[in-house]
Amino acid sequence: MEKMKNIKIALIQSKVSDNIKANVDNTVHMITKAAAKGAQIISLQELFQTPYFPQWKNMNKDDYAETINGHTVSVMRETAKKFGVTLIVPFYQKKRKDYINTALVIDKKGKSSGQYHKTHIPYDPGFYEKDYFSEGKSGYKIFNADGVKFAVLICYDQWFPEAARLARLNGAQIIFYPTAIGHIIGNEDEGDWHDAWETVQRGHAIANSIYVAAINRVGIEGNTNFWGQSFISGPFGKVIKRASSSKQAVVVAELDLEKNSFYADGWGFLTNRRPETYSKLSSSKKKNS
Repeated sequence: MEKMKNIKIALIQSKVSDNIKANVDNTVHMITKAAAKGAQIISLQELFQTPYFPQWKNMNKDDYAETINGHTVSVMRETAKKFGVTLIVPFYQKKRKDYINTALVIDKKGKSSGQYHKTHIPYDPGFYEKDYFSEGKSGYKIFNADGVKFAVLICYDQWFPEAARLARLNGAQIIFYPTAIGHIIGNEDEGDWHDAWETVQRGHAIANSIYVAAINRVGIEGNTNFWGQSFISGPFGKVIKRASSSKQAVVVAELDLEKNSFYADGWGFLTNRRPETYSKLSSSKKKNS
């Protein structure tokens, strides 16, 4: 049985400059607003303190990467403790010889609750992430904030139903998706990327009877126009809150976690699974025919 509880969450959707310290300061200001509205878990967007540098090739990793004891995490620890909130802090982590797209969870005392490392790494024009990020091996972790269990998956992970399903089966009541995604300027021939992005995540919410919170950025960086529109979906796919497509935003909503069980029990998407028929899902990768 899930522990039933209402929880107030916030998503911080910001515009990012080339000045890392200024981006951190701006985000602290927005966290202050979220905490004033009673948010208990606050999630930042993917790579919130840096430009989306993977859209370019041959950038210097060390211009953007920080250690776990660097400026960004130190400030966020202090901020979490000051306001007594849980923070989801995605940042570009340098760990010995590895460079990792990390989401660090910091509890309300300013202590680390663990890390998630981005599992699925894209490599396409405008998204050259394999040049910068090691494939994550942290597994699909579950974090706990005052008895509320949640998972953090990062950006490209949101296109994979297996990741969402495993998070739910592992006990998550909310999935947070910190994201950096937008339209590549001059490449509008592939259909409505935004519609697909939102639809697939609302589908994860429905299929798993779980709240989904997607956090994106806004603004034009290089050749990418980030579409914002961070949103929170209920466990049957209804969008509860959605942010602007062009402005910074603090998105706050109170979630009734009992609704997860209401829809799970009513539709049986978890209890009526047939795992014995899914063996090919764990087979080796195959190329498209």
